[in-house]
Amino acid sequence: MKTGKYILLAAVIGLSLNSCELLLPDDIINPNVSDETFLNSANAMQAWVNGANRSFAEAIGNYCELMEILSDNYYNNYSRSSQVFDIPRILYTDTDVTSLQRHIGTLREAADYGIGTVAEADASTTRNNLFNLYYIKAFSFILGGEYFRGLPDTEGGEIKTWNEYLHTALAVLDSTWAYADTDEEKAFVRTLKARTYYRLGDKENAVSEALASLALSPDFVKQVEFDGTNGVNNPIQEAVWDTWFQPLPRLDFLDPKYFQTAATEQRPINLAKAEENYLILAEACLADQNEAQAKSYMQQLLALVKSRPIQQDVNDQLEERFNGGYKHYPDNSGYSVAASEGEPFRTGLVLDRQAPHLIAIPYISGTSVTEDWIDGTSGIDELLTLLYLMRQEIFFGEGRRVADLGIRMPVCEVEAANTPSAADYLEALIPPFIPSDYGMDDFTMDEETQQVTITYNMNRIIVENKSSEYVAPFFH
Repeated sequence: MKTGKYILLAAVIGLSLNSCELLLPDDIINPNVSDETFLNSANAMQAWVNGANRSFAEAIGNYCELMEILSDNYYNNYSRSSQVFDIPRILYTDTDVTSLQRHIGTLREAADYGIGTVAEADASTTRNNLFNLYYIKAFSFILGGEYFRGLPDTEGGEIKTWNEYLHTALAVLDSTWAYADTDEEKAFVRTLKARTYYRLGDKENAVSEALASLALSPDFVKQVEFDGTNGVNNPIQEAVWDTWFQPLPRLDFLDPKYFQTAATEQRPINLAKAEENYLILAEACLADQNEAQAKSYMQQLLALVKSRPIQQDVNDQLEERFNGGYKHYPDNSGYSVAASEGEPFRTGLVLDRQAPHLIAIPYISGTSVTEDWIDGTSGIDELLTLLYLMRQEIFFGEGRRVADLGIRMPVCEVEAANTPSAADYLEALIPPFIPSDYGMDDFTMDEETQQVTITYNMNRIIVENKSSEYVAPFFH
């Protein structure tokens, strides 16, 4: 991905980095505008940042769409989007793998060009412009480190492991911090660092960053915005609002996180939020065998989640939990759900959606966990299972679950053809405890008793395998 001779349309109005169309200073599209013309135009940096933000939004939306069906959160019950990630089957020849990898390179290159070339040319560049570009670059390395086994970190470069990618993300976040001016911006950076240290299994630094973030802002939320009026749409919104995807029945009450109340409305996606810091702190306490402090953090977390906004009166009456798909899902509040065979059936997880019912949806964070449930749970494994349920519910629809399951994608075919060191990274990493043949999405439903039993409680399976190299990074 080269910027080369021409300014790419991606960085100006956010389309593909392979586009050859360019904008003149008077905003007339012209395929022959040079770098010099663009760099000498008015507000070059702001135009570049706007385009980088559009590319970033599209990347995050695509990651959320595909990672949600790769996890146990959603099943693709329709004929669009990936038909194999649900299995899960992840091949290096899959065009979705190529697309996801390309997003990472696109974001990195767009950020670097803005931070270097455009900033040098445009004296009106602001600290906020640079903050924006640095966090996009940092996010490109976080995405690579959380979702891939390894990737090149320069055009035509050799493969860097996921660990190396995350360490680079930390270095870029240090640069981002230098341009963070508000407490919310600083809390955002600290949370991304806590997230990165968490995935690396660095408990001490993860806890330090989480505490620092909460001291700056105990309830911040950072989102990526979309623009339905100008065609910058949220990919996962189409999938969940138009009923391609169906949620695991125990998560029904959280769907659709990306609803639509007006024709052009495109809901934002959460990039980071204060909840993550409490989750990290509680897990660190459990790793230290400190149940009491873990419960305290979980209760603080629950209070924060309960303070988050809820969209009332969402009309989801077209949702029939089937809609011509492959299998039926529970469709009314009479159903109770067990997390796996032998576990208790819980009510309140499935909503009434058919007329005349309207539904209420939490769109920052939601959870089915209660104060009494936390207080009544004892033992490290039981509390950790409950904590991972909270992680699953709080990050629902945000593309985060795959990393918790330990699944990593391979290097794509295009990269493999040009990078000798890619040969060791052509197979996906799917931990041996991940069910095959659509098992993560499987359940049985008795329509007479209105009871649903999930086949695999993946939170319990994560905890059962916490000492493995794949999951629960503070426990190995």
